[in-house]
Amino acid sequence: MEFFRIRRDIPFMRHALIFNVISLLTFLVAVGSLAVKGLHFGVDFTGGTVLELGYREPPDLHHIREAVARLGLTEASVQNFGTARDVLIRLPVKQGVTSAQLSEQVLSELRKADAAVDLRRVEFVGPQVGKELFEAGALALFFVSLGIVAYLALRFEWKFGVSAIIANLHDVVIILGLFSLFQWEFSLPVLAAVLAVLGYSVNESVVIMDRVRETFRDRRYRGVTTAAIIDHAITATVSRTIITHGSTQLMVCSMLIFGGETLHYFALALTIGILFGIYSSVLVGSPLLMWLGLRREDLVKPDTERKAAAGSA
Repeated sequence: MEFFRIRRDIPFMRHALIFNVISLLTFLVAVGSLAVKGLHFGVDFTGGTVLELGYREPPDLHHIREAVARLGLTEASVQNFGTARDVLIRLPVKQGVTSAQLSEQVLSELRKADAAVDLRRVEFVGPQVGKELFEAGALALFFVSLGIVAYLALRFEWKFGVSAIIANLHDVVIILGLFSLFQWEFSLPVLAAVLAVLGYSVNESVVIMDRVRETFRDRRYRGVTTAAIIDHAITATVSRTIITHGSTQLMVCSMLIFGGETLHYFALALTIGILFGIYSSVLVGSPLLMWLGLRREDLVKPDTERKAAAGSA
């Protein structure tokens, strides 16, 4: 489906070198921040105390967060669990205070506003569990990347696989770098968003690569340079990109604005990932195809071309 069609190809590849330099500098800044400052891990990874509370009436989560913050636990996570009357609180580790003491302090503070608060469950999550979760997430990211390269190498050509995975990992590193640079909380929902972005971004790359392949196979474009082929392929998918990414970004931004604190960093990671997913597919992955020396002969074998010509004759 197309809302509009651009008649003249946009010369994206004419400025490919400039954008690649910008991407490299941004990538280096992100890696440098990760190396120097690291990620600000949430309770999911650092360990802490988990409280499950029950209320007679749906409580105001904002008031609960304020009550917990008064105890000096500003990094606590408060969200509904199951129904609107059930609340789950994740508390970070506090030096010199046991899990039992910490849960009692929080419960006492909350009962000042509502004496009927029911403590249903208290659990302590050690940092070892968080470490295992982080390692499992890193392995998931690694195997997803391998799967993407293998699929694209088999479906298209190895140059497509290499350029796509570099472009997609560029998105992941940028997201992690921004979370490191601004010390935003990195939690399991954010990790899920990063993995979602990796899959979402590769979809855009596949669409462009498929159009590149089809244009190379079109005999009308025989003798046309690789840069011109890529420009035509990207221009032909602009309408689709605007419709797809625009509607997705609209939904994600609504989560970012109206989703509250629970969904804030999850939606923020998706917002950054979708924007950079478009950028990397067009201005990182596509130029890499050109730098890797993609040619018509890589996609159209002479024997296949002769058979096609004989069949049409």
